[in-house]
Amino acid sequence: MTASTAFYWNEHCFWHSGGNYAFILPVQGNVQPVVNGGLPETPESKRRFLNLLLRTGLADELTMVTGRTATEEELRRVHPADYLAKFKALSDASGGELGVRTPFSQGGYEMTALSAGMATQALRDVLKGTYRNAYALCRPPGHHCLPSEPMGYCLLANIAIAIEAALAEKTASRIAVVDWDVHHGNGTEHIFYGRGDVLTISLHQENNYPANSGAAESCGAQAGEGYNINVPLLPGSGHDAYIHAMNRIVLPALERFKPDAIVVACGFDASGVDPLSRMIATSDTFRRMAAMALDVADKLCGGKAVFVHEGGYSEVHVPFCGHAVVQTLAGSNIDAGDPLLARLTHQQPNDGFRQYQCKQIDDMAGLFGL
Repeated sequence: MTASTAFYWNEHCFWHSGGNYAFILPVQGNVQPVVNGGLPETPESKRRFLNLLLRTGLADELTMVTGRTATEEELRRVHPADYLAKFKALSDASGGELGVRTPFSQGGYEMTALSAGMATQALRDVLKGTYRNAYALCRPPGHHCLPSEPMGYCLLANIAIAIEAALAEKTASRIAVVDWDVHHGNGTEHIFYGRGDVLTISLHQENNYPANSGAAESCGAQAGEGYNINVPLLPGSGHDAYIHAMNRIVLPALERFKPDAIVVACGFDASGVDPLSRMIATSDTFRRMAAMALDVADKLCGGKAVFVHEGGYSEVHVPFCGHAVVQTLAGSNIDAGDPLLARLTHQQPNDGFRQYQCKQIDDMAGLFGL
């Protein structure tokens, strides 16, 4: 009998370290160090997510899998050999920074390859039928990383590496990515922009990060025309906007594409208390979107769905959002509750804003032929 839900994690990923920053600014000039210095991308939100699964007992209902490192062959399907060599050399020395806001310590290459390997193994196992669905607690994240240019905390393109492995191994021929991280999934978009075998969908706060990407008009090119869908949402969007976007754009696009598996770039930084966004999603928003993704996966591809952890920088709220998603994946009755749910529900946009945002989403759906 196929086990239901696997959860991939590895302690070594929590040891990835990100440099001499104060919030998102390098410590230089008049920017002084902070007491707990570094980037917002720290291990704490992920570790607390795992701890909450253990505390509530939900972890006992999952198959907990210690991930493995991505191979050189897997990495080179996405990243050029010279980029990987440069990354490895700097990692073997003392660490450093190759892109914009992507610092790493000594050994960062191995930790990042482990993160990519967890996503790859999770997708491979689900496609093989070992597990019905899976969650990979990857760190560092990957959806901003370009083939030769890391950016936005992302050093390797975790999801793209996993997808390329599945396509190369012929366990799938069509894969869809649904990215609800609050920042545009520009790396994933770039890698598959000219192809029709991977559908990329990104729901994100408009003009957040990167500020010059993620427009609805960017729909793919050549063989990939129509296979890239961007849904930029206005700052201040809350639960209803996300659910309307899922119903009006994401689910119809998936049904039209008919993927062999769905990969969710599962960022929790649209949370109403995240320091890097201005959205008002709640844990129920993520719970509902996860349920919608699973329902369409059941309909289209035998339930094959893999959730890969991306952003989310509230150390307090990420664990509750993550628990809600994993509870949904496992079909469990174990609920952690959410001490911030009532507050965020009370702060949802007024009717006028919701109606305006839904009208924008409807207009975008027309642009995509949905």
